[in-house]
Amino acid sequence: MAAALMDGELGSIVNVSAAAWAAMSYARLAAGHLRPGAPRLAALLPVVALLYAIPFAFSTSTFRGTSAFFLTWLGSFKIFLLAVGRGPLEPSLSLPHFVCSASLPVKLRQSTADKDKSQAPVPSRVHAPVRVLLSGAVIPVIIYSYQFKNAMNRYQLLVLYTLHIYFSLDLLLATVHTVIHDLLGMEMEPQVNRPYLASSLRDFWGRRWNLMVSSILRPSVFDPVRARLGNAAGVLAAFLVSGLMHELIFYYIMRSAPSGEVTAFFLLHGTCAAAERWWASHPGWWRRPRAVALPLTLAFVAGTGFWLFFPALMKGGMDEMVLRECQGMVALMEQAGRRLAVATDLVSSTM
Repeated sequence: MAAALMDGELGSIVNVSAAAWAAMSYARLAAGHLRPGAPRLAALLPVVALLYAIPFAFSTSTFRGTSAFFLTWLGSFKIFLLAVGRGPLEPSLSLPHFVCSASLPVKLRQSTADKDKSQAPVPSRVHAPVRVLLSGAVIPVIIYSYQFKNAMNRYQLLVLYTLHIYFSLDLLLATVHTVIHDLLGMEMEPQVNRPYLASSLRDFWGRRWNLMVSSILRPSVFDPVRARLGNAAGVLAAFLVSGLMHELIFYYIMRSAPSGEVTAFFLLHGTCAAAERWWASHPGWWRRPRAVALPLTLAFVAGTGFWLFFPALMKGGMDEMVLRECQGMVALMEQAGRRLAVATDLVSSTM
């Protein structure tokens, strides 16, 4: 049954892809004829409304969550930035490049962001196809390990969930990177840059983890708020919006009212990151040695995640839901492999 459910999602993927292509094509056309400001924003609001409705087209939490992240969050924020003449989207882009940039976490090789490439953190040097193979090999092992979950304590289970989320995201993003890079010469926004080397919360969130999100929150939330209310307010606003968008994604996945724990997690980190920034603004004050800062940062991220972030997932039963769908996806892949083997044998026998 799980495999049949995942198989049925293929039709939804086709329909959603067609709808996203049509919506982004219209957005490019409208932006090309209207100047940034209220008229362009009014013309683009129907696109934003569609992006917020798209996750409901899917029956499984996996695809609802993925479409919510790519389209409802990143996509809608890119459209809002386009409305005011900022961000990665430009009407002058070719249609395929515009649609892919708007719908997926990708960036053009020759984008203006690349001008500051020398100042940006160096992303993982592991090539996307290798990451696909690595994550594709690890995830089935993680799924298999879930059958022993009753013998695990709470923290062992949370570590397993962390690994599942990390490798699932890496598999998804590396797969998209491989396809988009080969077809259109576009690059994925790097998702992570060795987060285990983070020496502060600012380093972790701003330069190492979820870099696609920070690259969108910076021009859309942080910069405008900072210009009016200062750095601390900009940091808190960015983390607040991140928390609210995570709550929205969890709502799409579980279809239940948010608990507020995820928002509290990000507000706590935003407050601490703002405090770090304030402390760093005083050159003569004491600095933690890197050998101490690194484990303290990772311990804080893990501890607060186990306290606030992951319990929100477990309370809603999302872990069990995702597990069933992953098992269905594995079964679907096994069926596809068997069908491919049969087709290969038939072709070989006729030659």
